[in-house]
Amino acid sequence: MNEAGKPLWWQTGVIYQVYPRSFQDSNGDGIGDLNGVIQRLDYLHALGIDALWLSPFYPSPMADFGYDVADYVDVDPIFGTLADFDRLVSEAHRRDLRIIIDIVPNHSSAEHPWFKESRPSRTSPKRDWYVWADAKPDGSPPNNWLSNFGGSAWEWDEATGQYYLHSFLPEQPDLNWRNPALRQAMFDAIRFWLDRDVDGLRIDVAHAVMKDPDLRDDPPNPDPAAAFKPMGDYNSLLHIHSKGHADTHGVYRELRQILDSYSTGERPRFAVGEIHLFDWLEWASYYGADLDELHMPYNFSLLFAPWSAQAVRKVIDEVDRAVPPGGWPNFVLSNHDEHRLASRIGVEAARGAMLLLLSLRGTPTIYYGEELGMEDVPIPPELEQDPWGLRVQGVGVGRDPERTPMQWDSSANAGFADAGVHPWLPVAADYQTNNVAAQEQDPCSMLSLTRCLLALRRATPALHAGGYQSIDQANDQCFLFERRAGSDRWWVAINFSGSEQVVKLPGGNGVVRVSTHMDRDEALSSAAFRLRPHEGCLIQVSA
Repeated sequence: MNEAGKPLWWQTGVIYQVYPRSFQDSNGDGIGDLNGVIQRLDYLHALGIDALWLSPFYPSPMADFGYDVADYVDVDPIFGTLADFDRLVSEAHRRDLRIIIDIVPNHSSAEHPWFKESRPSRTSPKRDWYVWADAKPDGSPPNNWLSNFGGSAWEWDEATGQYYLHSFLPEQPDLNWRNPALRQAMFDAIRFWLDRDVDGLRIDVAHAVMKDPDLRDDPPNPDPAAAFKPMGDYNSLLHIHSKGHADTHGVYRELRQILDSYSTGERPRFAVGEIHLFDWLEWASYYGADLDELHMPYNFSLLFAPWSAQAVRKVIDEVDRAVPPGGWPNFVLSNHDEHRLASRIGVEAARGAMLLLLSLRGTPTIYYGEELGMEDVPIPPELEQDPWGLRVQGVGVGRDPERTPMQWDSSANAGFADAGVHPWLPVAADYQTNNVAAQEQDPCSMLSLTRCLLALRRATPALHAGGYQSIDQANDQCFLFERRAGSDRWWVAINFSGSEQVVKLPGGNGVVRVSTHMDRDEALSSAAFRLRPHEGCLIQVSA
């Protein structure tokens, strides 16, 4: 809340994730870029979102498509220049859109000058800017820590006779946040972007920056199958020492002070962290004991919950209870690391999911293309590029299918790139019928539904700032909850099944304002309300 007690922009707003490589190619190289994003700002403004989260655009060898940063204070020529970035920020702000950038603090590229200086000698001034350790007496790695991308998290360096830590690819050495000089350098990089007027930060693997200083082994996982998703051998351990050390909280308290120093009443700066935790007490700890750390830790529970009314209600209720007093929840249904929503739960169910996302209490994040119901695109083996999928075979962790070009229209390359250009990943086979231009002409399309929901959310206090209360139902195929702000009351009813269902509404009358089929506008005076297969409805409760 601000000084007047009103919610802040990041509480009432909706975030839209742009994966720059796949959004719009402006220069004919088959890769999206910053000028391409500028070209599409009017679309985003008309869509009704409030902030753009830009995935990394920094100079990088692209071993992990930008999450291996070689320079934290510049733009990779693939994406443009610093002048292009400044113009993007200016043009976004002119349209009342905020800019959130992706910060990658856990690791840099092995091509970063810091690591190049760290590597040749144990006495290098920057040696301790990274995590180096001696081998065990038998020459094996210092401990049993595993890389998220497969194999050991340690890489042997022959020249200096030590291992360095890489929680992801060997080309992504982990930074040592226990070194004060490194810490200062990273905070200075963040100040560089705040000085360029960015509004917020999305922090990559935020809970991984501090590890156990004694490098103790991670214990075995007694139930690998219970992990939130299949990740091969990585799930064989409980990663309690290789990330999430208690000292991590000190990093974010310091970061929060920096953000607060840049904030004004009109321009509060913001940070959300990627926190893959499902122990809600630990997850909520990243708000800070005095709400003095992250403004929000990202909540991924709906990404991995079974798509059923009871499972979804359970996680939403748990999250609502876990958020500390004064804190603010958030929800996501897809991102650049997970298969697309329509491919996970089905095209029809995806409409109900969008209605759910945009009617819950908390800040929603929409991944580009989800407003169209875009699906995963099968990638032939010879075109596969994601290093995770290439290194960890057979468990479906490859991320190329959900990163394919945005589908703008029915022209060549779906309007993402000019005819004759070879996009960096294949365009979906259905792009000629499933695209922005086509859906704009259909008042019942997924895009029309999303725009309607975003406009209603923005205009309705109960939906963008009100409280949440789930409502018991005898019908376990449906989820019903209420949003309320003073006298402004709404019921949200969603059928998770493929058959017609009846829900029991609480006492009182209401009017259906939005349905997932975009074809209902009816007054309700009966407690029994029929929902069609996979249908969801927003019902305004009569005074």
